[in-house]
Amino acid sequence: MWLSEFEIVLRDRVIANGAIKIEDGRIEQVRDEPVENADIVGGGRLLLPGFIDMHGDMVEKEVEPRLGVHVPMTIGIAELDKKLASCGVTTAYAALSFIGASVTSGVLRSEEHTSDIIETIAGLKDELLVDHRIHARFEVTFAAAIGVLQRLMDAGKLHLISLMDHTPGQGQYRDVELYIARIAKERGMSVAEASEIVGQRIAGRNGHGDVLSTLQDLSAFARARGIVLASHDDDTLEKVEFVHGLGAALSEFPVTLEAAQEARRLGMHTVMGAPNALRGNSYSGNLSARKAYEAGLLDMLASDYHPASILPAVLSLAALDDGGLVAAAALTSTNPAKALGLDNRGAIETGLLADLVVADRHPVARVRATFRAGRMIYSDGTLSPSRR
Repeated sequence: MWLSEFEIVLRDRVIANGAIKIEDGRIEQVRDEPVENADIVGGGRLLLPGFIDMHGDMVEKEVEPRLGVHVPMTIGIAELDKKLASCGVTTAYAALSFIGASVTSGVLRSEEHTSDIIETIAGLKDELLVDHRIHARFEVTFAAAIGVLQRLMDAGKLHLISLMDHTPGQGQYRDVELYIARIAKERGMSVAEASEIVGQRIAGRNGHGDVLSTLQDLSAFARARGIVLASHDDDTLEKVEFVHGLGAALSEFPVTLEAAQEARRLGMHTVMGAPNALRGNSYSGNLSARKAYEAGLLDMLASDYHPASILPAVLSLAALDDGGLVAAAALTSTNPAKALGLDNRGAIETGLLADLVVADRHPVARVRATFRAGRMIYSDGTLSPSRR
């Protein structure tokens, strides 16, 4: 199958008007000029590598759209699968939490609920449009989840683990007053009531046993099985050095520019959210993804909580420096493929999987079609058919 008359974004350059040939799910040829009698005609649209989203928080909300309101997991996951495909995501890491009842209310992120989601995704894997993988978010104060994580790792059902600590006063919530105000607004309570809740969480931070030993055990177990480790919300040089010592290869959502600089110095890959990059600032008041990118400290973009932000974020960052589309597209393709050990995808080049995104830039950044391993998994019907 030939796709022709596209602006094709490669690893090192952009072909202004070229074509690619797909055979058996892989890219067989890349040409610098159009071909006649193509199967699909792009009309000058962008052709990008499929988006590799290493952190998406959406699954839990799809299966429990309102607190205490559950839809069948198979329905929720299938619906999210369609949304991801329509946003250009071809490989998705579902970021699922093991954080315990002390951190959140209800069952949204309970150990049992999360395990059920993982099992359901595994059971549906061959039926889904996108290549779904599991990113386990481990709250360091919830040692009880260690056994579950180890069983899932041994079963080959975890592909990435992130070490997190959401205790207020550090990390993502280092600005305690801002966090108290947010809790009060979200829960419809007074600032005094929210302050009491936050104070209890801070006080309870020291009642979770030997956190260091827990982290060392989990990290060693994951490394022995070749599972990539990430750290979440790094805010100090000391924390970055600590998690690097545990074997973390990724620094997710660094809170400060200094933390991102230290992660880069130590050879870690930095990850930030596409909504942050698109908006130009963090909703938590932390490091701007745009500033990190302009400083040369951003390696990957993740959907975080909004996959529709990925394409416009890439296009927005492409306008910021001389790297243009090549450098910006690498944030969602080449770089995550390298960091996550996905050596069969991540670029438009001969021999790799034909994971592709067809997009328009104007008047609105829009995904028009998505291909996974050469199969069209999404189309809005605007691509031109063969003119043969």
